[in-house]
Amino acid sequence: MVEHLTPLVPAPSSTQKVELRLLQMADYKEFSDAATEAYHDLDQGAWEKESVAELIKLFPEGQAIVTVNGEIAGAALTLRVAPKFADAAHTYRQVTGNYTFSTHDPEAEWLYGIDIFIRPRYRGMRLGRRLYDYRKEVAEKLNLRGIAFGGRLPNYTAHADEYTAREYIDAVRHREIHDPVLNFQLSNDFNVRRILKGYLAGDKSSKEYAALLVWDNIYYEEPIADRPLQEAKSVIRLGLVQWQMRPYRRFEDLIEQVEYFVDAVSDYRCDFVLFPEFFNAPLMSAYNHLSSSEAVRHLAEYTLPLKDKFAEFAVSYNINIITGSMPELGEDGVLRNVGYVCRRDGTSERFEKIHVTPDETTAWGMRGGNKVQTFDTDSGRIGVLICYDSEFPELSRLLAAEGMQILFVPFLTDTQNGYSRVRHCSQARAIENECYVAIAGSVGNLPKVHNMDMQYAQSVVFTPCDFAFPNNGVKAEATPNTEMILVADVDLELLKTLHERGAVRNLKDRREDVYQVKRMPQKG
Repeated sequence: MVEHLTPLVPAPSSTQKVELRLLQMADYKEFSDAATEAYHDLDQGAWEKESVAELIKLFPEGQAIVTVNGEIAGAALTLRVAPKFADAAHTYRQVTGNYTFSTHDPEAEWLYGIDIFIRPRYRGMRLGRRLYDYRKEVAEKLNLRGIAFGGRLPNYTAHADEYTAREYIDAVRHREIHDPVLNFQLSNDFNVRRILKGYLAGDKSSKEYAALLVWDNIYYEEPIADRPLQEAKSVIRLGLVQWQMRPYRRFEDLIEQVEYFVDAVSDYRCDFVLFPEFFNAPLMSAYNHLSSSEAVRHLAEYTLPLKDKFAEFAVSYNINIITGSMPELGEDGVLRNVGYVCRRDGTSERFEKIHVTPDETTAWGMRGGNKVQTFDTDSGRIGVLICYDSEFPELSRLLAAEGMQILFVPFLTDTQNGYSRVRHCSQARAIENECYVAIAGSVGNLPKVHNMDMQYAQSVVFTPCDFAFPNNGVKAEATPNTEMILVADVDLELLKTLHERGAVRNLKDRREDVYQVKRMPQKG
């Protein structure tokens, strides 16, 4: 029972419903079965029922499980311990108080991971990283100095004749040797502080060595009033993809580029990633011999497969994905511009472009949708308006009335004046609705795709204009016409203060006795 994560099999291909919650005694039987499966290569079994009960009693918020479609897929067990266990040499038996957990101190400033595992059939879904991220959130919310644990070195036995334990760790760090456990932990921002000799008795593959791994909480402050562990996040990190249009020979090549950006943004621990409108247009190059309206209908054949991949990546990379937009040919034969909110818990919802541009109508025969709604996520209530829709203030006002905190605008513009319309209108939406607005577009040229010759974009995160925000209402902006990602933090608590105490209060001061914006009954 020690930090144990080894990828064995690829993740299941179908979308899964993933949840992370606290371990309860009612879970013990399934927890025990999962641990037994995970430790099939070690001479140890699961924790005894009495031990699990004691852990939950001592430190309930430190014991977490992750489930897939309701089944326990993995778990992480944790104590709060004295600083010496984050610095000095010790054994696993010592840090657990000879498995009694007498070392746990509810006032201690360090988390210590005593166990983490993923069931074999769920490895490859990056669930281990989700558990580590949860521990980091606990450390930040409880204002602790950091996290420590002894990490096994399961491949060391194959190299012990050639390397000392320290040399082995250095070789792994420099990518000269692959160690599945240590590589994973180093990639999750843990640093090796020292070698632990004789750490876990009977760990033959590690020759009983372990690396003392530490993650320092950079947000640590001198003790402050306790905050509830389960309170909603205030600071939300946004990742915007300024996508370069380039030819793709195969659908798989496009997916590879999509995953590259999702991976890159998730490495910054973003809560959302936003893709542009019609980012998948390069796939139309294979149909350039057809008319524009025929080519875009062939492009629509990729929409559902793309949605499924986005849903899979949202779970795998633990990030909420705004997919940008794609053409969709409905069962009624109508072509629409749609996208999806793919949450990291495995659920997805669809959004539609309400106002199609004159060019979309004449070149493609596209029609506007009818559905306008907000979406609840684990990082606030959001809305999505596709490109031209941002130029109609009634839509965002409807969403603001439903409590929207962040508005995402995926767009595609070919000229700078077209871009300016989206930019200036989106910034107005942030001011009048007292919300954040994130816009992301594509750059570059597509010489072999009709009606998609060139693109102009500068992705931006807008804020309201008041004392708590940037004077110009721009939180961050990308370099124009350059492929890149833009990462920015927005604080939802500032919006609450603005609503009540702003220099002006656009939402509160509406004269609904004179005018109103109302929603019509939705079709379909």
